[in-house]
Amino acid sequence: MTEDKVGRLAGRVALITGASRGLGAATALAYASEGAHCVLVARTVGGLEEVDDRIKAIGGSATLVPLDVTDGPGIDRLGLALYERFGRLDILLGNAGVLGTLSPMGHFEPKIFEQVMAVNVTANWRLIRSMDLLLRRSDAGRAIFVTSGASRHIQPYWGAYAASKAALDMMVGVYAAEVAHTALKVNLFNPGPTRTFMRREAFPGEDESLQIPPEAHAESLIQLAMPSCTMNGEWIAGDEAVRQRTGLN
Repeated sequence: MTEDKVGRLAGRVALITGASRGLGAATALAYASEGAHCVLVARTVGGLEEVDDRIKAIGGSATLVPLDVTDGPGIDRLGLALYERFGRLDILLGNAGVLGTLSPMGHFEPKIFEQVMAVNVTANWRLIRSMDLLLRRSDAGRAIFVTSGASRHIQPYWGAYAASKAALDMMVGVYAAEVAHTALKVNLFNPGPTRTFMRREAFPGEDESLQIPPEAHAESLIQLAMPSCTMNGEWIAGDEAVRQRTGLN
């Protein structure tokens, strides 16, 4: 059996949030196909089971965790369960996110603004808080957080989502600086206009043929998860990487 057949993530333990569809599901399949055991987190049991069936079909393995990422104590319990079962975490993909609504800044319903911040920012902080020691126990811990170009471009009506992703960028950047002298590597990944439910929410009339399929990001996310990855504190434009690799426009 060749090394490639064994899998580039063979024996690694990967935690993926927002794993029931879109980029999370595509990445779970990619990681499992490379030999990782995937711990899949999402609110919808049915969606998780569908992804699990697809992983089993390719000979992979997964653990399903029906959990709302805004459940902070639940995240803590998950960290404890991972420690008791594996003693470490090799890969963390903080992918779960919500768009909220597009609205003038003064018109957001407080509960919508607070939910966007809770899912896109606070939940990822809770993941860092609960998984940091587990990632440090890995020989090559890798943490990847999904961001957006909205964090770097001021656009009217995108206030809640853009502010949440800008906060995520800064939070993850600080975390990366704090672990700079360890084996842990922490990076941000912007998939760009990807064919997901959130993209349809934001741009309901957009031609989906112009959007990148989630599966096209698999290689970039595998590279960021591998022990050989040396990047830390980087903001990676995933759509540019796909275009360079495939020639997609």
